[in-house]
Amino acid sequence: MESKKALVYYNGVKAGTLQKNAAGYVFEYDPAYAGTPGAKPVSLAMPLSKGRFEAAKLFPFFEGLLPEGWLLNITSRTLKIDKDDKFELLLHVGKDTIGAVSIIPEEDSKE
Repeated sequence: MESKKALVYYNGVKAGTLQKNAAGYVFEYDPAYAGTPGAKPVSLAMPLSKGRFEAAKLFPFFEGLLPEGWLLNITSRTLKIDKDDKFELLLHVGKDTIGAVSIIPEEDSKE
């Protein structure tokens, strides 16, 4: 399986990266962000640290950014993405989420 990566922004500042690979998912804070005084974690379940967070399934925080119910069905159908492919959906809808966190596919970033 090919690895896919997204950049995670908090209030417009790059906070870290989220990656999908054969083993599951990895979230890691950007060292510059983690070292910034007053920086906030993207989720209380992933405290600000220099370590990596690894999981077999997409982290609940990121899954919570996705639409649910009928809106998920419409979004999935419109984008032609399997509604169970949470990471791919996140790459498409994560740019404009409710709240401070946004997700940008690495290949779409200006960095």
